[in-house]
Amino acid sequence: MNYPFQKTKMVPVPSHSIIPERDLGKTPILECQHLGVDFGGLHAVNDLNLAIGRTEIAGLIGPNGAGKTTVFNLLTKVYQPTRGTILLDSVDTAGKTTMQINRMGIARTFQNIRLFSNMSVEDNVKVGLHNQERYSAAAGILRLPKYWKKEKAIHERAMELLSIFDMQDMANWKAGSLPYGAQRRLEIVRALATNPSLLLLDEPAAGMNPSETAELMKNIVKIRDLFQIAILLIEHDMNLVMNICEGICVLNFGEVIAKGTAEEIQGNPAVIEAYLGKKKEG
Repeated sequence: MNYPFQKTKMVPVPSHSIIPERDLGKTPILECQHLGVDFGGLHAVNDLNLAIGRTEIAGLIGPNGAGKTTVFNLLTKVYQPTRGTILLDSVDTAGKTTMQINRMGIARTFQNIRLFSNMSVEDNVKVGLHNQERYSAAAGILRLPKYWKKEKAIHERAMELLSIFDMQDMANWKAGSLPYGAQRRLEIVRALATNPSLLLLDEPAAGMNPSETAELMKNIVKIRDLFQIAILLIEHDMNLVMNICEGICVLNFGEVIAKGTAEEIQGNPAVIEAYLGKKKEG
């Protein structure tokens, strides 16, 4: 397989993970230590140890039902862990709410697009700017100069973010009227509007054709380089994963069965067995 996107050398860190060499000397943006969650007697995720460098594009892959989206739900506090620790920029996230986690620096997209369909494209992006201070209630009610100054800055920021995907000309369109691929891009833009340090993308290429997927790969790398943030993605499109992900973690039945670079993961017998099943003897 060809790897057209420039990747850095991956190096080990104490948490039995690997991060890009360029991120050495900096605290990983995310560290999961013995993370797990149970639903009744089911270990949905068990003993997950993972570190992500501050500018890493990482992949979380595995067969259907492996626990990937559950991990995202743990990171964003949709679920509270049964055990283990999640450190975001070295800060323990125990007891935090989903909104607090977003303000701390994690933003996400979803398998099923969750836009405000009847709102404009620009207004969807403005929703993502909710965690930035705007103006006092009095300034808003009385339309004081501070109100208009903040509104102008928010509009300019929304348009700047939309321009990343060349969507600025769609600002006044209803979000629900956008083609499928554009809705996917808008959801990413809205997540970026919250100013994250870690962006979680849940199957961003789902439903895209090959040309849209190729463009998405370029844009994910562009986002990382432009914002200097980390990106963790769940994806079933192995061409996308192997081409842009630097470190890859493979789950099966809620447990890590492999971690490594794209080259290492592709040839890992446990990974091959998880995806294709055990080869019959005889």
